[in-house]
Amino acid sequence: MKVGVVTLVGRPNAGKSTLLNSIIKEKVAITSDKPQTTRNQIQGIYNDSDSQIIFVDTPGIHKPKNKLGKFLNNESYSSLLGVDLVLFLLDASTSFGKGDEFILEKIKEENINTFLILNKIDKIKKDELFNMIMEYKDKYDFKEIIPISALKEKNIEELIKTIKEYLNEGEKLYSDDYYTDKSINFMVTELIREKVLRKTREEVPHAVTVVLENYEEKKDSVVINACIIVEREGIKKILVGHNGEMIKEIGIDAREDIERLVGKKVYLDLFVKTVNNWRDRDRYLTEFGFDNNNFE
Repeated sequence: MKVGVVTLVGRPNAGKSTLLNSIIKEKVAITSDKPQTTRNQIQGIYNDSDSQIIFVDTPGIHKPKNKLGKFLNNESYSSLLGVDLVLFLLDASTSFGKGDEFILEKIKEENINTFLILNKIDKIKKDELFNMIMEYKDKYDFKEIIPISALKEKNIEELIKTIKEYLNEGEKLYSDDYYTDKSINFMVTELIREKVLRKTREEVPHAVTVVLENYEEKKDSVVINACIIVEREGIKKILVGHNGEMIKEIGIDAREDIERLVGKKVYLDLFVKTVNNWRDRDRYLTEFGFDNNNFE
């Protein structure tokens, strides 16, 4: 039985969460086109007849502009420690930038077996891909360079097959029915946050968070009350929308995904509060490393 831990690193929007979901074939990590959508290390557990691979999705490494950014980077750096393999994702449709160079230097410091994963190859031509591989192969002693399209699920099976060649024999760390290390409550709050980010685009900063106030599981249904925490009254108005239309749309979209997750009818009630009007305000500030005047 091949067993190992594989971490995914790369710039924001390189496609790490999409790749994780494609490998696990479940919605383990939320996705949006906003940078730093992923805020925690999230494990997806891949099982087949001869292997168990724990994939760790990480926040995109970037130049931090605030304390939240530093927190996210530290989450990613720590994921490089004690793993069997690193998948360094690049967006093949963009050039190799300073951010990619910064991540590569971190990988070099740890001297870990690393695959270079050229993602989003569906957006480029074959000759461009060939030239890219020839250019990048000399940047580091990558064990493998593998082109994929996480969104189109292209070359994913080949990626998994190649990963197995670099793993050792061992005992499974999780039972076969586990596909993530995260709780149902965590997954529910993340699905709601995903809809907030997707619906509001650039209007709402990514520091928004979601807290479950109530999760009551019944025989054929689940009743959920969730609070969306935002920084300012103006953002709250955007999320609520005219006559409550925006929060209604967020709830409809979130409920559909949550029902797929829990396999039951879901009754979802969402409400929005600002940090100053939330009872656990200090916990929020501590979690994101903010002081009273530093939410941005």
